[in-house]
Amino acid sequence: MKERITAIILAAGQGKRMNSRIQKQFMLLQEKPLLYYSLRCFQDSEVEEIVLVTGNGEIEFCQKAIVEAYGFTKVKAVIAGGAERYDSVEQGLACVEDGIVLIHDGARPFVSREMIRQSIIAAMENGACTVGVPVKDTIKVVDEVQYGIETPDRKTLWQIQTPQAFRTGLIKEAYVRMRQDGMENITDDTMLVERYCGVRSKIIMGDYHNLKITTPEDFIAAEAFLRYDLQSKESIL
Repeated sequence: MKERITAIILAAGQGKRMNSRIQKQFMLLQEKPLLYYSLRCFQDSEVEEIVLVTGNGEIEFCQKAIVEAYGFTKVKAVIAGGAERYDSVEQGLACVEDGIVLIHDGARPFVSREMIRQSIIAAMENGACTVGVPVKDTIKVVDEVQYGIETPDRKTLWQIQTPQAFRTGLIKEAYVRMRQDGMENITDDTMLVERYCGVRSKIIMGDYHNLKITTPEDFIAAEAFLRYDLQSKESIL
């Protein structure tokens, strides 16, 4: 039987580091909301349904000004998230049926259909996977007063991105166990299945363009990437 494929797109962050009154997921990038780009990619992918998680006061805006305005027909629900990212993921998972679920940060506008396709395949084969890229710089582990204490081998280090894809039952079980354990320092969903379910996550190649928009400098980079992509398409035509 074909497995159901659902995406949870997270757009509930406050974006405090952007120094803007407008939440970063709604800031305009080439005259479209930042959130538009990831939604468009998932709309055009093998994903069958999308659950969009946003702020409690932004549900109507997202539904009308983004989902309906741009014809994102795969969005089956727009729901409110929680105080932390993991709270929002948990709310999204409550709306997801068994199958494969992809979790993606709405502030990563340059996800590609190929990343989504490869993530689905890897999750079907391994149970859990994430996209990422090898780090380019040397990484230092420092102590509480910022003295270096370790220099890990760069060849073993990857910068983790989204989407992250899972068998739905696996990630739901990990969240149940996380709540029972009272764990809160969660920066990544694959760490939960690794810790609580004993499942190692497959790392697949992402893209250095697949950055998360967090600061004003990231937004400048995103504008440059988008201009480059548009110019490349025009040159091909």
